[in-house]
Amino acid sequence: MGRLSGKVAFITGAARGQGRSHAIRLAQEGADIIALDLCAEVPSVTRFYPGATEDDLAETVAAVEKLDRRIVARKADVRDAEAVTAALQAGVAEFGRLDIVSANAGIFIFGEETHLVTESDWRDVIDINLTGVWQTCKAAIPAMIDAGNGGSIIITSSTAGIKGTPNVAPYTASKHAVVGLMKTLALELAPHSIRVNSVHPTGVATNMILNEATYKLFMPDAEHPTMEDAAPIFETTNALPVPWVDPVDISNAILFLASDEARYVTGTELKVDAGYCIK
Repeated sequence: MGRLSGKVAFITGAARGQGRSHAIRLAQEGADIIALDLCAEVPSVTRFYPGATEDDLAETVAAVEKLDRRIVARKADVRDAEAVTAALQAGVAEFGRLDIVSANAGIFIFGEETHLVTESDWRDVIDINLTGVWQTCKAAIPAMIDAGNGGSIIITSSTAGIKGTPNVAPYTASKHAVVGLMKTLALELAPHSIRVNSVHPTGVATNMILNEATYKLFMPDAEHPTMEDAAPIFETTNALPVPWVDPVDISNAILFLASDEARYVTGTELKVDAGYCIK
């Protein structure tokens, strides 16, 4: 306990899933949290899985406060630079500093070969998964530099940021692109002792993959595949005998990269992939 005592973490996509898990895990180690989430549907995504809600964000707030940590939570869209900056500034005004950024917000759209992807699907994924990460970093970096305390920025990429993924072109392109952004920021921010890294999960047990549409990506001939039906097929994608990992497994990687234990780790692609990328 206390590996992040006195630190403040800014987390996007914090209403549920990995983002909520990151907020809880960092709070368990002493961090106060600035939480941001869209809390609304993205029309291109709803055919796959529902968006987070304001009630979801309220649950994250309650979970952090139960740990006796402080949290400033705002509804904001990472595609809206002014809204992201306003949410961040509200948290910095409350807590007086910023040490950690978890650029976690993202969406997953799939199913079409690259030449069949619609322009609206492409734009939504790139705008949220890439431009949204850039705007998150752009909003946070001045506060981190001004504080003079160094810090850690962690960008959530994917195994799709390392390997090609058929029928998932927008997502794969966006997750590769944020790795280039990470490496560039790592070089630019090193003089300020701000470290920048990316994490690359395999499938994570959240709403993003635990839904019928995703199961059908692997089982196109099944009428209504269930999680139990899909698990053995998901397991074949990983080297370790598991179908997917839990959100806390990614949160523990975020915690390591945020902590002083990783004080000389920067520009790194940290895989938490059960061996997906070596298979």
